[in-house]
Amino acid sequence: MEKKDQARLYTIEGRVQGVGFRFFVEEEAHQLGLRGYVRNLYDGRVEVYAIGEEKQLARLRKQLELGAPASRVERVEERPAPLKDFKTFAIAASGEAAG
Repeated sequence: MEKKDQARLYTIEGRVQGVGFRFFVEEEAHQLGLRGYVRNLYDGRVEVYAIGEEKQLARLRKQLELGAPASRVERVEERPAPLKDFKTFAIAASGEAAG
């Protein structure tokens, strides 16, 4: 069976800004071989856009739920997203939530 890339958009709520959460997500994504970005949202949440295979994305979701050592994750929302052209995974500038 051919492995296919999928894209997911995660929105994480809780104590996730100012606690190293974006760096934690970037490291996890690199270890999993994912592409995309993580960024703070203006309302205090963190947004993660990730591209990879289903298993990789499922592992990322588990890590997002656990969170960074100093964070406190209250909720992780996940939804399918359109595939975009990302070559790597990086921390992006803060912004509004994606449509």
